Amino acid sequence: MIACFCLFYDLKLSFPFLSDFLSFIGQSMARPGNKIIQPKLVLLGDMGTGKTSLVLRFVKGQFLDHQEPTIGAAFFTQILSVSEATVKFDIWDTAGQERYHSLAPMYYRGAAAAVVVYDISSLDTFERAKKWVQELQKQGNPNPVMALVANKSDLDSKREVQIQDAEEFAQENGMFFMETSAKTAHNVNELFYEIAKKLARAYSSKQSQVNLRNETQERRFCCIG
Repeated sequence: MIACFCLFYDLKLSFPFLSDFLSFIGQSMARPGNKIIQPKLVLLGDMGTGKTSLVLRFVKGQFLDHQEPTIGAAFFTQILSVSEATVKFDIWDTAGQERYHSLAPMYYRGAAAAVVVYDISSLDTFERAKKWVQELQKQGNPNPVMALVANKSDLDSKREVQIQDAEEFAQENGMFFMETSAKTAHNVNELFYEIAKKLARAYSSKQSQVNLRNETQERRFCCIG
């Protein structure tokens, strides 16, 4: 399954007409008159936290009890329409194994959004998530939309990470927090819709600033001489 997604991405790179076709499909799904933005989104977190399961639930509506570990990274796409824009996600699901850590920067650099995932039943994965956040703040894209995601909410009876601790960490680091369960689909779509809305608003704000600067320059130009 993962290999297929990676191969699909390689085909996109090798055959540009596929990208054009995907763009056409995306535009046909867009709301009439809506802007289309195509942000890069990356998922980071320790092995076994359920990153791939979250993406598969979001993209394909599927959940596998025994999901194979991601090797390197897997690529997915999905389209969401929100009031401000149509968002065409390019999603990179990174491997959680330590031996692939050195590859992570090539996936999170340039990302407009980052989802840092931990398992509520494992305190170690929460501590590792904190380190991912610190790394993103030092080496990632400036001012990305960042989400701290507590996955496996269906394992509440085995909880090791309290909601309050996670919420405080997220707030201190400019992130929004959400608990999810890829198994039950709890809050999975809500997570990605929230990211899409934040990205669309950020894009609209940037466009407004650009338009304002252009109008100011035009007025100055008209007044010269």
